[in-house]
Amino acid sequence: MQQSWNDDIEWAHGAVIYQIYPRSLLDTNGDGVGDLNGIAERLNVIADLGVDAIWISPFYPSPMKDFGYDISGFTNVDPIFGTLTDFDRIIEVAHNLGLKVIIDQVLSHSSDQHIWFEESRKNSDNAKSDWYVWADPKPDGTPPNNWQSHFGGPAWTWDPRRRQYYLHKFAAEQPDLNLHNSDVRDALLNVLEFWLDRGVDGFRFDAIDCFFHDQDLRDNPGVRPQGGDAATTILPYAYQDHVHDNVMPELLDYLGDIRKLLNKHKGVVGLGEIGPSPESLERMAAFTRGDRLHQCYTFDLLSPEFSASFISGVIERYGKIEGGGWPCWSFSNHDVSRHITRFTVKGADPSEIAKCTLALLCSLRGSMCIYQGEELGLPDGEIAFDDIVDPFGKALWPLVAGRDGCRTPYPWSSEKANAGFSTAEPWLPISKAQMDLAHDTQMADPNSILAAYRRLLTFRKRHPILRNGQIEYLPVEGPILPLIRSDADGKTLCVFNLSNEQVTWETMPGSQIQPLVGHGFSAMIDDETLVLPPWQCFFGQIG
Repeated sequence: MQQSWNDDIEWAHGAVIYQIYPRSLLDTNGDGVGDLNGIAERLNVIADLGVDAIWISPFYPSPMKDFGYDISGFTNVDPIFGTLTDFDRIIEVAHNLGLKVIIDQVLSHSSDQHIWFEESRKNSDNAKSDWYVWADPKPDGTPPNNWQSHFGGPAWTWDPRRRQYYLHKFAAEQPDLNLHNSDVRDALLNVLEFWLDRGVDGFRFDAIDCFFHDQDLRDNPGVRPQGGDAATTILPYAYQDHVHDNVMPELLDYLGDIRKLLNKHKGVVGLGEIGPSPESLERMAAFTRGDRLHQCYTFDLLSPEFSASFISGVIERYGKIEGGGWPCWSFSNHDVSRHITRFTVKGADPSEIAKCTLALLCSLRGSMCIYQGEELGLPDGEIAFDDIVDPFGKALWPLVAGRDGCRTPYPWSSEKANAGFSTAEPWLPISKAQMDLAHDTQMADPNSILAAYRRLLTFRKRHPILRNGQIEYLPVEGPILPLIRSDADGKTLCVFNLSNEQVTWETMPGSQIQPLVGHGFSAMIDDETLVLPPWQCFFGQIG
């Protein structure tokens, strides 16, 4: 079944989406935490990059046990970020700049301080008693099954008021909503309607594979964890095949209900997050076919693994199964170590890696996300144990770094206190390595990573084949990743050297290739041989 796009939402087909982490963009009221007015103040800078849309991570009322992904009020703004009037200003400023606005929606769970949960936990016969997932203990008082949470330990917590366990696939302070209850599903659709009425252009749906669960609460079977790194094997979650607590058949129907609501509003799109799983690419295809979500992203390219063969394997595998679905690719976001840190190559210049990986991202079929600070080539911040605030990081230190390193404040100035982010001490420290990459310094340097981002996004707009064309996968040769984009007007060859060594690549015999310019790379073609210096790329029109 083919994906259905219409003229109203064509802006999202191959869009460049800039993710904003509100706590860390700009603090305008001097409390050390970024806010909505800070976003509005910097939207012109973001628009100048050449992106199509912004995605704003949660800014809703929250106890901040999981820094906004534990929502205590779905239709308001947490005072730390501002007010609904401040949010309305973002919509106005963004639209005046030609930017679309996508906001996070967390529909699988709420905070335990949400009024719905406070009522639900009172007893088993109130109006919202079935709005969350409650279950009796086993005869020996232990949890109802073996399900494990993403954050470590059982996915069940005992509540003495109801004398039952409640389900939480993440932290204990994030009880799971019972989406098997039609009243809950309708209430969440009403939440979407509230924000649609305020003028948003789309939603990024958090953890969509967690929306439903097996109502019989059957145990998950055990499985040997894939991979041997600490992040993969440190939690008991990795030792189960999650066939009963994730991706139930009801999910596809609910995604269809969400799409029906979005279709009622002009130009509105849905972007879904799919968690790490051996079936993640298959899920991305299934969840974006037909009248479900418009696009999804997975963690496949957010992996620590980085090589031409790995990346080519991911995108080619998806291409074989997409069946009309639509992907959204990225190398960094708020949940993983920044890719400049993950993709460290001995002897390589990180700035060249940053430029090359963006060129690759710009050449893949699908939409793409850029994470705040990625355009500066930021590495992870240096976080001492005493500075850790991420509950995931606290629980797993020192084996796993947690997510604080990728969430540190944006360095606007190399000279001002706190990098120009705030007049107060920031909520997370800004390291010297990040200060050295400050926005003002890079704006003055035509060879900077920031300049390369602006140049490459402009290059992509000038060549719509990179945004909308079909893709042909060519064999990978060592560190060389070649592919062809094509449309009714022709074909474009894209070749990437993902290594610290100069390499050559033989083009197709007899082909006439005209090099394209304006992208900033130095690879050359000599007859039918491409010469690619370290971390260089080639773009050419095939005659």
